Amino acid sequence: MRHILTLIFLLIIKEAVMAQSTDWTTVFIPKDGRTEVRHLDMVFTFPNYTTRAIWESRSEHLRKRILTSTGLYPMPERCPLNPKVTGKIEGEDYTIENVYFESIPGFFVTGNLYRPKGKQGPFPAIANPHGHWVHGRLENQELGSIPGRCINYARLGFVSFAYDMIGYNDSKLQVPHTYGSDPKGYLWGISLMGLQLWNSIRVIDFLQSLPDVDPDRIGCTGASGGGTQTFMLMSIDKRVKVSVPAVMISAYMQGGCLCENAPNLRIDCFNVEIGAMMAPRPMLMLSCTGDWTSHTPEVEYPAIRGIYQMYDAVDKVKNVHVNAGHNYNQESREASYGWFSKWLLGVGDGNSIKETPFELPNSEDMLVFPDGKLPENAITGDQLMAYLIDKAKSQILSLKPKDSATLQAYRDVMGVVYQYAINAKQPETCDLKIEKVNEEKRDNYRLERLIIGQKSVGERIPSLLFVPENPTGAVLIVHQFGKSALADGDSPSPLVKGLLAKSKIVLGIDTFKTGETALISRNESINHFYTYNLSDTALRIQDILTGLAYLQSLAYTVDLIGLDQAGIWCLLARGLARNVNKTIIDANQIDYENDDVWVKDLFIPHIRKAGDLRTSSVLIAPNKLYIHNISDSFPSEWFRDIYSVVGSPESLHIQAEKMSDQGILNIYKE
Repeated sequence: MRHILTLIFLLIIKEAVMAQSTDWTTVFIPKDGRTEVRHLDMVFTFPNYTTRAIWESRSEHLRKRILTSTGLYPMPERCPLNPKVTGKIEGEDYTIENVYFESIPGFFVTGNLYRPKGKQGPFPAIANPHGHWVHGRLENQELGSIPGRCINYARLGFVSFAYDMIGYNDSKLQVPHTYGSDPKGYLWGISLMGLQLWNSIRVIDFLQSLPDVDPDRIGCTGASGGGTQTFMLMSIDKRVKVSVPAVMISAYMQGGCLCENAPNLRIDCFNVEIGAMMAPRPMLMLSCTGDWTSHTPEVEYPAIRGIYQMYDAVDKVKNVHVNAGHNYNQESREASYGWFSKWLLGVGDGNSIKETPFELPNSEDMLVFPDGKLPENAITGDQLMAYLIDKAKSQILSLKPKDSATLQAYRDVMGVVYQYAINAKQPETCDLKIEKVNEEKRDNYRLERLIIGQKSVGERIPSLLFVPENPTGAVLIVHQFGKSALADGDSPSPLVKGLLAKSKIVLGIDTFKTGETALISRNESINHFYTYNLSDTALRIQDILTGLAYLQSLAYTVDLIGLDQAGIWCLLARGLARNVNKTIIDANQIDYENDDVWVKDLFIPHIRKAGDLRTSSVLIAPNKLYIHNISDSFPSEWFRDIYSVVGSPESLHIQAEKMSDQGILNIYKE
């Protein structure tokens, strides 16, 4: 009965879809695999990395994934830290200094610096990011005491810095913990997670700058959200020599806060892989029975231990599993004391060291800004956003190619950001899956109805293939309304007819959520959707690349034509495409400098940080490129400059007016 009802439902949907389309252009698609979304609470499986070389290639990919998704590729310029001490507490065998410094001009990292007293340095140092405790770095309770931990580190002979998450304690005077959730910021690679990771990088800079710290002996530890900060930092900063991420490396939950979810971060990976990037440096994984790390001894730890085994370094990774809820309690802290002592002090066997009792100063005395007033040079959240966007723009301009050497340098740097922003790739022929639904012979051409996709992805792209009697080349045409735009009543459109007359095979496709796939829906209401899933625009670009790959598999010279709003999709796709002869782009009067337009019509996280159309031009040149229907804000001069640098100015044609179908066909007379 269930199967009968399902069949009836599919037939109803089919009729509804066909009713929306010109009958002869319809290719019924029952399902597209991309409707299934990734999310933070799904169960992930650690891949089987069979060799160290395979793992290291994957690790390099993950490093670029992390840096690009957090807006840190290429790495920003480091400003002077300008550290200041606003107060000091003298303990019997330790001191606590209330410190702030600038990670970005006018944007502060605030925290407490714990130092040994009565011992001779230089000392190893430990960075201590915190989780979502109510009192942040000042939390002191049974499940976790950050000051108690840092006091014990100082007594053991470590300099220790406990610093605020953005929007906690002193930091909340500047911006809230909800900062960085604006889609406009995402265009420019700005996120709360990215800012926190940058702060952590600057914390290492700060610790290494201290005269009583050995810069080659740096560790990092934190629990929960602080555990996320720990493994994110250790994965991309080799200066972290020893780590203790607590209750956060999990295959079952990836972190639920904005500060743990940068757009694009987990498109194709998860936290256990990121944690494994610590290998072969010493890492203690703290887990517990009462949260999402309850499976660590039999799931996450063996997976990561397998990576350490590739380096003959299994002695450098360990799991301590405590019977408690989500925590960094005394038992967990004592495990960290022994681990850091072995690997940073050269003392002990790495097993737990008993904690000494501690009494905490008044928390008010540990605030950096006890009067609630920021320094005069403090910037606001809006000023921070404007500064970061301006820096991103300046970075692109500073890298603008001037000759062949700088052209390649731009491709090597911004090309990576561009690739990781869009997350699309032209498939190899062997990866394609082509289903022919039917075909019919028409006047002077053959019409094939196809479903195009990739074997490993599960997308199903409805397609129409027009094949003339003696083809000499092929053209992919993309329109915002899909392949039905290639019809004129019961016949092909004048553009298609003209191309067929010139012996060109023509392929029309319904890119993601256009044409027959317009009714596809994904659950975009899940938390941090773009951390785990590509945007609609990015998926459309992938479909364009898949369409190009199919045409190239037919062994013809291939051209690309983008019409109306799909013109910009095609221009972005062309930067990632191989072996395309001519590209003809309708710029659709794009208001290029307006971020609202990019958010509404062309949303791809990080795309503006990646140089958007400008980077596409660098990747396309010196191939033939025709752009029409441009606005005054279109970066025409940049395009012309790039084509001059590559020595092919004649290959670029830009015009303000919109080309007619005949105008496009006239290009084929050249």
